[in-house]
Amino acid sequence: MEVWEAVVLGLVEGLTEYLPVSSTGHLLVVQGLLGIGGDPAANAFAIAIQAGAILAVLGLYRQRVARIGLGFLGKDPAGARLGGLLMLAFLPAAVFGLAFDEKIEEHLFGPWPIVAAWAAGGVLLLALRKRLTGGREGLGLEALSWRGALLVGFMQCLAMWPGTSRSLVTILGGLGVGLSLIAAVELSFLLGVITLGAATAYKALQQGDTMLEAYGAVPLLVGLLTAWVSAVIAVRWMVSWLERRGLGVFAWWRIAAAGIVAVLVLNGRL
Repeated sequence: MEVWEAVVLGLVEGLTEYLPVSSTGHLLVVQGLLGIGGDPAANAFAIAIQAGAILAVLGLYRQRVARIGLGFLGKDPAGARLGGLLMLAFLPAAVFGLAFDEKIEEHLFGPWPIVAAWAAGGVLLLALRKRLTGGREGLGLEALSWRGALLVGFMQCLAMWPGTSRSLVTILGGLGVGLSLIAAVELSFLLGVITLGAATAYKALQQGDTMLEAYGAVPLLVGLLTAWVSAVIAVRWMVSWLERRGLGVFAWWRIAAAGIVAVLVLNGRL
């Protein structure tokens, strides 16, 4: 892998990881266009550079993360409660992922499943667009219950279909349990740190040697750094955007992406 290709993949990962447009779908398509997809090393690289996006949220939400850390040390009850709820929300995806990871990669890591998921998500967002406005109308993150956390966790399992978007389904799940749009987005970001961290660690242990042998350490570090910087920009922009507008723009993004990729596949370009 060339360094410029690692930069491109890092940009795609960072810019799309926390937006409701599916970073996995974008990465698989871009890898296909670059001619470096479809093997364990490429899949592992796409997941490993998620560490850059994780660092972005840890930095931007460091006060919330610090409270959770203090909570686990017995010094912040509210932080301990939120941390426990995040772990509860993570459990369904952990179990489902361990059980079906190989089957998912075998059957769903292709352009047509991604196109279908992009289009379906875009239509869903358009159908719900009137309900997905009002950034701070609703409950704060502190009001999340264990039932609500578990529901969001089961929603997150849907995102294992590439193109669905983990951010999309967890934000919708948060809204479904009564959180405000801003609180649902923060929940999605924080849950993403745990979920992406676990997936990154799992792939590093499983395919890390294969990935490093195929690409080397430099492209990996470049991809991580690029993903970190671009994720900081994307998260800040998204929060600012949602405070003034809704999720409608992402519906058109998804539908446009589905159309473009369908045309590329039909023309034999992908």
